[in-house]
Amino acid sequence: MLTLALIGLIGGLVTGISPCILPVLPVIFLSSAQGARVGAPAAANLPEKPSRARPYLVIAGLVVSFTLVTLFGSLLLSLLGLPQDVLRWAGLTVLALIGIGLIVPRFEHLLEKPFAWIPQRSPDANRGGFPLGLALGAVYVPCAGPVLAAITVAGSTGRIGAGTVVLTATFAVGAATPLLAFALAGRRVTERLRSFRKRQRGVRITAGVVMLALAAGLVLNLPQLLQRVIPDYTSGLQDKVDNSEQVKEALNLGGLANEQNKNLDRCTAGATELESCGTAPDLKGIQQWFNTPGDSPVDLRRLRGKVLLLDFWAYSCINCQRSIPHVVAWDRAYRDAGLRVIGVHAPEYAFEKEPGNVESAAAKFGIRYPVALDNSLATWTNYRNRYWPAHYLIDARGTVRHIKFGEGDYDVTERMIRDLLTDADPGTRLPAATGTADDTPVTADITRETYLGSTKRVNFAGGGTYTAGDRSFRLPGRQAADTFALAGDWRLTSQHITPTGEGGRIRLNYRAKEVRMVLSGSGTVTYRVAGQRRTIRVAGTPDSYQLLSTQDTKAGSVTVTVSPGVRAYSFTFG
Repeated sequence: MLTLALIGLIGGLVTGISPCILPVLPVIFLSSAQGARVGAPAAANLPEKPSRARPYLVIAGLVVSFTLVTLFGSLLLSLLGLPQDVLRWAGLTVLALIGIGLIVPRFEHLLEKPFAWIPQRSPDANRGGFPLGLALGAVYVPCAGPVLAAITVAGSTGRIGAGTVVLTATFAVGAATPLLAFALAGRRVTERLRSFRKRQRGVRITAGVVMLALAAGLVLNLPQLLQRVIPDYTSGLQDKVDNSEQVKEALNLGGLANEQNKNLDRCTAGATELESCGTAPDLKGIQQWFNTPGDSPVDLRRLRGKVLLLDFWAYSCINCQRSIPHVVAWDRAYRDAGLRVIGVHAPEYAFEKEPGNVESAAAKFGIRYPVALDNSLATWTNYRNRYWPAHYLIDARGTVRHIKFGEGDYDVTERMIRDLLTDADPGTRLPAATGTADDTPVTADITRETYLGSTKRVNFAGGGTYTAGDRSFRLPGRQAADTFALAGDWRLTSQHITPTGEGGRIRLNYRAKEVRMVLSGSGTVTYRVAGQRRTIRVAGTPDSYQLLSTQDTKAGSVTVTVSPGVRAYSFTFG
């Protein structure tokens, strides 16, 4: 628990000093510099002294709002059938109303009328501090950097334990700490400067204007322009925190334990012998099924007596694409002997949540076994999964006997399938082993999968800010191995990138036998291989397109020119 608290605090502090906080700083400063409300009775009006508690109330409201929205916002909105940005719009609305109230006292009186029943000794300069913090927290959530994956998964599935709450709360406190320092500075300025104290009416009007400007700017995504001007000076530090092995291990992404999955720890991932890891957890939160009679759901309890293989996959994942032929072959070879395969499709990208895309991909891969769409990652979390692909082998009594993360060792998995089928029915006659070729590359010899979206990007070697928004890039003079760089004008989103003008280029230095790109939209990708110009025509939903293939793994460099209208998601390697 202490480790989670430290990780949350450090991650929050890094976020709290990043450029994403800059738009809210003027509001924090001016709101903390206010004294009593102008228009209050003279005896109660305290223009000479700013509120000592107000900075703490503003930041406390921000911490509470950030924590609640991050943990419970997505789940609540999903239950109510509301769009995921409702809370942000609510925060912007409250921010705008407070801004108008600061400028127009009569409007502020109207806002306060519903709360007139609350007894007060006198008009209080602290009033409004906490609600303002709540509003800022709602609009600050999207700006707070990449929300920790462990918190996001827990919040979206509703499986929130004490560790998740600690992680989220400490992250919020860490992110708010620099803001509190700025708020206290605002109060200190008011205390020191008598002229500032005498002009509280002007301070309130200025604060109101700034709040309205912030609300309008957030609606129009103007903070992106600010991020283009100011480099992301915390990106290196953020990467060190997010990619630390200790952090990954402590967060155990997708690994929140519960009564159903607590015994999965008894299995050693990739073991060479069968183990016993407790009863298989339920398949939860499945949005849709196909390849079942009438697309009806599958109940694991009704499969007792059969050997079951759960395959967690995502259709654009190159690792999954190399694994699927083995799973398909096992399904065909051993179905009559009592094997049942279920493909749990857990999306990496938003486009992979579209049922039609998944069904089309499954047909292309020759998948005939049942497929469950786990769009909310509820089953993923219930199995404490962390990888694409992942195989969970379950015996005829419903006990998990083997867990395999990632590619490879297919001969071991098939041997275990055969052993469990024989245990379930000693008299069964099994066919010969499938013998499907293992095309798993030696990971040390190839470049790792390279995502291009702003929140998942790895291996970026170019200069400039790689965050969501419109960006301009130039290729570096020197580029390291296993990296990519951009040239031209691009629009970066959390999932993909697309050129906003002609001549958007990506230079990739790689080590692999095969290089592919995940693309969608409409347009072309052109490049040269061995002196020959090649063109890929892109049309429709996201798919994986081959750029080049060689007989042996080797290092190389390729520069692709992407036309406007094409969305590029990632490079994958074989």
